[in-house]
Amino acid sequence: MTDFKSSAALSRVKPSPTLAVTQKARELKAAGRDIISLGAGEPDFDTPDFVKEAAIKAIRDGKTKYTAVDGIPELKEAIVAKFKRDNDLSYATSQITVAPGGKAILYNAFVATLNPGDEVIVPAPYWVSYPDMVLLAGGEPAFVKAGAETNFKLTPAELEKAITPRTKWFIFNSPSNPTGAAYTRDEIKALTDVLLKYPHVWVMTDDMYEHIVYDGFEFTTPAQVEPALYDRTLTVNGASKAYAMTGWRIGYAGGPQALIKAMAKVMSQSTSNPCSISQWASVAALNGDQSFLIDRNAAFRQRRDIVVDLLNEAQGISCATPEGAFYVYPSCAGTIGKKTPGGAIINNDEDFARELLEAEGVAAVFGAAFGLAPFFRVSYAAAKDELREAGARIQRFTASLS
Repeated sequence: MTDFKSSAALSRVKPSPTLAVTQKARELKAAGRDIISLGAGEPDFDTPDFVKEAAIKAIRDGKTKYTAVDGIPELKEAIVAKFKRDNDLSYATSQITVAPGGKAILYNAFVATLNPGDEVIVPAPYWVSYPDMVLLAGGEPAFVKAGAETNFKLTPAELEKAITPRTKWFIFNSPSNPTGAAYTRDEIKALTDVLLKYPHVWVMTDDMYEHIVYDGFEFTTPAQVEPALYDRTLTVNGASKAYAMTGWRIGYAGGPQALIKAMAKVMSQSTSNPCSISQWASVAALNGDQSFLIDRNAAFRQRRDIVVDLLNEAQGISCATPEGAFYVYPSCAGTIGKKTPGGAIINNDEDFARELLEAEGVAAVFGAAFGLAPFFRVSYAAAKDELREAGARIQRFTASLS
């Protein structure tokens, strides 16, 4: 058999650690282990019934053929209306693109714009896919720390320090995966004031968790806060998180027409159109009654509070209270250097996550995967009883360390 050899581009990247943790948890469950998986980044709520009914109707109506490469007109119109309604951003349908998930939107933009040597500023901690997508597209991620001392938010000074003549994009994610941190309007304005001084830097906003915020937090997005950045901002969103449509694979964005056209060209030679049925379901999601989001956010907030309280009661763990998303990013610094009852030394957060899974059957993602250690990410998109049990297991595990 001929030896397989991957491309140079593929050799630059690694598999997604979050997907790896989720898969490991599935395998252990299948083997009979009692596993609580807190690694997956998806709501545990079902897709709303009115969205599912729209999909069924689309199937019955025969809307199962190829569509325009980057989205049906009806969905683009719904996205235009959404951006105006929720973000006070005005786009034409020619400035809208739709892809098979938010990840595809980001990747298409990178492939369409990055040349060798171009840099993309990535605040750390970051969603695990950002740097690897940049690498696959031929660019170079430029990491900038946004640590616990600034509530996991990038400061204007650190942003300005990271900008070079080679900077092409600045990735902005609020509320954040993995920390749940969300930037206020004033905090965004301080960052956009820096960006105004560097007209060669484009802004890519990942607003996927826009509707999952708590305690009266007001969501805003950079092009909304600073209209002067409108012509060099790609505002990215999708159906996955707010509408519990992760498997439907619909992401979308609004941006300059030339960029949107270039992204469509990438799609025309890669995925072609997103699933037609998913597109019609997303029309219903965006145009339909949004009031269900209130109840779901209330449930997420209750879960957040349960998890934060339980983690802060665990020895060696410290957990901040985030403003949004459905993650917490606790520090496990107090456990580093300690020993498990079996004699294993916890040297870093990856050791912590591995030993926690082995000892107590709780699956979480280690912080180094997100670019900032020693932390770990917990998704609280799970039932409250399951979260309480997971918290008790984490407390038991940390108490067992010596």
